[in-house]
Amino acid sequence: MPVPLWRPPVWPVPVLWTLALGLWGLSRQHSVWRDEAATWQVARRPAADIWHMLGQVDVVHGLYYLLMHGLFACFGPGTTTLRLPSVLAMAVAAACVTVIGHRLAGVWAGLGGGLALGLLPAVQFYLQEGRPYALTAAGAGISTLLLVTLLQGRGRTAHWAGYAGAVLVCGLLNWLSLLILPAHAATLLWTRAGRDTWARWAVASAAAAAGVLPLILFSRQQSRQVSWIPSLTWHMLIGPAVLLTIGAVGALLNRPKAGRLSVAAVGLPLLAVPQLALAGLSLIRPLFLDRYVLFSMLGLALLVGAGLSAAVRAVGPRYPRASSWLVPAVVAVAVVALLPQSLAKRSPASRVDDVLASAADVRRLKRPGDAVVFIPAARRDAALVCPADFAGLRDVALEESPVASGTLKGVEAGPARIRTAMLAQRRILLVTDAPGVARPRSAGRDKAKAAVLEEYFTVVADEQVRGRRLTVYERRSRADGVAR
Repeated sequence: MPVPLWRPPVWPVPVLWTLALGLWGLSRQHSVWRDEAATWQVARRPAADIWHMLGQVDVVHGLYYLLMHGLFACFGPGTTTLRLPSVLAMAVAAACVTVIGHRLAGVWAGLGGGLALGLLPAVQFYLQEGRPYALTAAGAGISTLLLVTLLQGRGRTAHWAGYAGAVLVCGLLNWLSLLILPAHAATLLWTRAGRDTWARWAVASAAAAAGVLPLILFSRQQSRQVSWIPSLTWHMLIGPAVLLTIGAVGALLNRPKAGRLSVAAVGLPLLAVPQLALAGLSLIRPLFLDRYVLFSMLGLALLVGAGLSAAVRAVGPRYPRASSWLVPAVVAVAVVALLPQSLAKRSPASRVDDVLASAADVRRLKRPGDAVVFIPAARRDAALVCPADFAGLRDVALEESPVASGTLKGVEAGPARIRTAMLAQRRILLVTDAPGVARPRSAGRDKAKAAVLEEYFTVVADEQVRGRRLTVYERRSRADGVAR
């Protein structure tokens, strides 16, 4: 009996593909936007100060901040250190998609799904994002692969422990990732899992959820952080509806059958359940943001792979040679079609603003003895990310620093004290948002800052770059008719 030839694994191809997509334009022309600036400035704090801050704000990202603190300590702050963990994590997710697809529907399903993941627009956006969402996707991929292994009868107790650990880590990175549990429950229902499997899954899921529960309860005290998320509207559901339609087509092409473990049984719940569950939660409290369920894109990639595999099977009998080139050809066409969008997501304009660009303007225009104010106070992130560019400037509105106060933007003095401090200055640099992205000023402190600048100062320089604005003001002279 001939010995079967060893075949190399398929998963390294999508891994290298995803790494290439992630490393392509990784620095985004040396730009960092406001969400990433939060990661940057917190990661540079001592661990004790990070822990102090988590008691006041952003506890939902605590594990991620501590991870990035360690990486910044080892490799130094920079756009590569900031974003490379997301690239590596999504490469892990691509490997999981490939292995799952290969096991359940063949080599083309695995290869097609793994390659498709990195091309999905939402994935391309967060592939190069210095935030925890790609890491959550990697954990979701690992937990789903472990579940498939267990449903195939290959797993042991250690696999269940690994499953619980993966779900736990995902939940600590973003507790909304626990929505993967009802998705996996739907897979168990679809495949008619036995009582023993249900019991073991329930224990593992309960253990993971119990580990995340303290974070969920404590984070409710900081719910004001998500108060800016708009209420759910029908327009917001158009995108998810399109994705679900594409996924449903892929599931149908996979010829799903009740009781059979298939790509459809794994991918369709993974895509649909988190999206629908988050929409349901958003009816109670607005939370509907695609990044919170980015891991559901793994389900879409699996279903796309299943559709490509079905196409290969359909073409194969009549055109056996051409069928082997079908998946590479479709991927090549997708790359060309998505190229404008891919380029756009790798440009600074793909984000709301650029912290580094505004800091560079400050370095160029500041003079010894100048003061600086920020409207709103959150724009202080530029000084926290690039302290050298703000060296020598007096932050006249700041009463307690972000580190000392355990906050992201510090504590500012009252409007009256800010007014007095500003009137004592001869030149003030104002860092704020560009008009296109600026929100109406509602805080009393910000209104006081703007009123003083308008009444007692005149503009001598005004620079706008990538969503940020730097305006230089000089005190009017008595000749202008305004008393000092």
